[in-house]
Amino acid sequence: MILAKIKKFLPFILFGIGLLVLVLVYFLVIKPSKKVEEPVGKADALIEIGLNERPIASLTPTADGHWLNLKVEKITISAFSMDYELLYQLPDGRTQGVPGTITLNNQKSIERKLLLGSESSGKFRYDEGVKEGTLTLRFRNDKGKLMVKYSTKFALVSNTKELATIDGKFKANLTKIPAKTFFVVMETFGVPEATPVDIATGPYGIFASSVASLMASIKLDSGDIYRYSGTKWENVTGEVPASGIFIASK
Repeated sequence: MILAKIKKFLPFILFGIGLLVLVLVYFLVIKPSKKVEEPVGKADALIEIGLNERPIASLTPTADGHWLNLKVEKITISAFSMDYELLYQLPDGRTQGVPGTITLNNQKSIERKLLLGSESSGKFRYDEGVKEGTLTLRFRNDKGKLMVKYSTKFALVSNTKELATIDGKFKANLTKIPAKTFFVVMETFGVPEATPVDIATGPYGIFASSVASLMASIKLDSGDIYRYSGTKWENVTGEVPASGIFIASK
């Protein structure tokens, strides 16, 4: 009689046990695992780096415009590794990316050749019509914690006399349209050496695929303009070589 009653209510008993197990799994396993990820800026306390101690970044295009040579110099940050991320837009609106991580090993300068396209089994496919993108550098300690982050938009141009940053604050007007020459115009983050004036705008850089001597008139939206000649800062008056790092005083 008792056994018959147990068999009668067995499905209900099993259902109750199963429901109890699901409730325990939810509260003990699933619910605690749900965490709201904090934005990078809030999760990591970033280090403040003065302008003179910041790294200098550049993207120099190749003669065919299919590669950008990333160079990061003057690395004074005591970081274990550096992540780089190059994002660029295609004419059809798609965004492509070139990411990478470098273990620094106390290196003060690094270079990487970044392909605007893809490679498979030694065969290359090039993305045509790239005009702009973003370069981001992230420096991390040996535990992977973000220490410093820099990001800038860049313009990739050719067959024109007008060079300008994406934000429009820096412009260079070439004296002529150079043949088969690509230019990248971008912020450089840091400066080669201490500046003679307080900076209001910049530093911005022009990096060309050709080493030919090209001249340009420079416009910045404030103060006196200075160009780093390779050895020192020089006040810009009239036309100057269309390459290098530029700033404007307050």
